[in-house]
Amino acid sequence: MLAFAANVTGAVSSAFAAAVFAFLDVVDVLLCFVYGFIDAVLEDSPVSCYCHGSHSAAAMEDDEVSDTLYHRRSALRDALMGLVRGRSGSPETETERRKGRSPRWSDCGCESCRAWQRHDDGRLHFVVNQPPPPNDGSVATMQHIEEDAVFIHGFTSSSSFWATVFHESSILNNCRMFAVDLLGFGKSPKPANCMYRLKDHVEMIERSLIDPLNLTSFHLISHSMGCIIALALAAKHPQRVRSITLIAPPYFGACEEKASQVALKRLAEKKLWPPLQFGSAVMSWYEHIGRTVCFLVCKNHLLWERLFRLLTRKRDVDFLLGDLTKHTHHSAWHTMHNVICGGAMLQDRNLEVVEAAGVPVQVIHGGDDQVVPVECSRHLKAKLPGAEVRLTDGCDHKTVVFGREREFAEELRAFWSASDQKQLAASASGWAG
Repeated sequence: MLAFAANVTGAVSSAFAAAVFAFLDVVDVLLCFVYGFIDAVLEDSPVSCYCHGSHSAAAMEDDEVSDTLYHRRSALRDALMGLVRGRSGSPETETERRKGRSPRWSDCGCESCRAWQRHDDGRLHFVVNQPPPPNDGSVATMQHIEEDAVFIHGFTSSSSFWATVFHESSILNNCRMFAVDLLGFGKSPKPANCMYRLKDHVEMIERSLIDPLNLTSFHLISHSMGCIIALALAAKHPQRVRSITLIAPPYFGACEEKASQVALKRLAEKKLWPPLQFGSAVMSWYEHIGRTVCFLVCKNHLLWERLFRLLTRKRDVDFLLGDLTKHTHHSAWHTMHNVICGGAMLQDRNLEVVEAAGVPVQVIHGGDDQVVPVECSRHLKAKLPGAEVRLTDGCDHKTVVFGREREFAEELRAFWSASDQKQLAASASGWAG
């Protein structure tokens, strides 16, 4: 009897979810026409959506453009779009898509959000935490800096994510720590003529941090989506990277379905509960509904921040809430699909390069993570047997770092020391041979 009741409840729940997402399909199609009209009126070079476009598989692979931008449609959506296919004319090419101007009418144009446009270099914003001065009271110099570390945040976040870790810098003695705002997030540039591909993010880190500061040897620490970028960066510079720490890496093992589609369906599964999962599904599957949410929230972030201060009687807005508004829909949408989904197709290749180069890898994952399943780290361990995997019970996607910053810093210190000793032993063995 109980089993029958559970089956009925599950069937009703599934039917209700299907109805909700079918309704969202209709809404998204209607919004497609609304935005198409407004963009044509308000923008000199309106950028077409992905509802009507198409792209060859070979071109997408060469361009590192994810197929999930084009192939994420439902049967209902396809039927509705088929009835009105004539509106769009000829599909845009990727070159034409990159003619957009910043900011778009639906983006925030406040002084803070446009600050990056005042700088001609177009480089990423990053913060630096210098090691404490020596005990003799003299100023820390390059001679006192024994190692560098680059911290890469996750999706809809910023360098602020690592601020509390930097407070424990005394544990990481003689380490100069850099935390970047990825392209399209935080205080970094958010160009509308960029596709925010994996290689775009990697090249911007090189151009903004690694090359100007001549970082020839550094550790990589990354969270969530940042793990995909960190692995791509390490695969490009395996001789420079001393170690990699991956926190909640979104990695899925090989299967029959295309990796990009697996990533989209697993990380943004169409579910009504929990709310975070529902929000992820809406923002990842529905281009125009997602743009509407960004229009209401991101464009009007100053209003929401004032309301937050008024209701909470706090002077400052929590940085986690603030980071959710420090992007454009264009930057978040394309990063989601071209990095998280499209990058999934490149991870095996990058892991193979890292393994061949002998770069030490540590994986840390919260046991209660509801955003990136714990099985992702197990899949990565199967692909990279030499990786050290640490599961932290009772921690979720955020608290795997927050609330245990000191413990996390001690884990980094221990891992770096052990990695250095292994590399020295390997070098000594090589010379002896």
